[in-house]
Amino acid sequence: MEEAALEQERENFLRAFKAQVYSSHMQINAAASFRCENEDNHPGSFEAASVCQTCYDQLNNRVDILEAALRMDEKEATQVVYEAVWADPSDPSKTYQNAATALLAELRRRAGLEQVLGPNKSLAH
Repeated sequence: MEEAALEQERENFLRAFKAQVYSSHMQINAAASFRCENEDNHPGSFEAASVCQTCYDQLNNRVDILEAALRMDEKEATQVVYEAVWADPSDPSKTYQNAATALLAELRRRAGLEQVLGPNKSLAH
């Protein structure tokens, strides 16, 4: 009977030991596994990623759209200004304001931003 108890104790010990070994291999070091992939921004140093790849990709696509909107060429900008100036020639004092409003509206449209339905206000920094 002592042999059976000893054998059972060995089996229990081996199971517990294997469980500890497997669990130590299964633990993930979050800091090591989520390193920032953009090492150009911090060469030679480690930075933990703080944005998931899906969100980063979505933001990167959004930035691409905004950059494309800002690449309005001179001819397109001239056309927008011309149309804004001649859309309402009744008040010459608002010519520049109309042109600026039209340019901003066109840039927002190209960038996929919502229309601003009131005066733009600067944010305090």
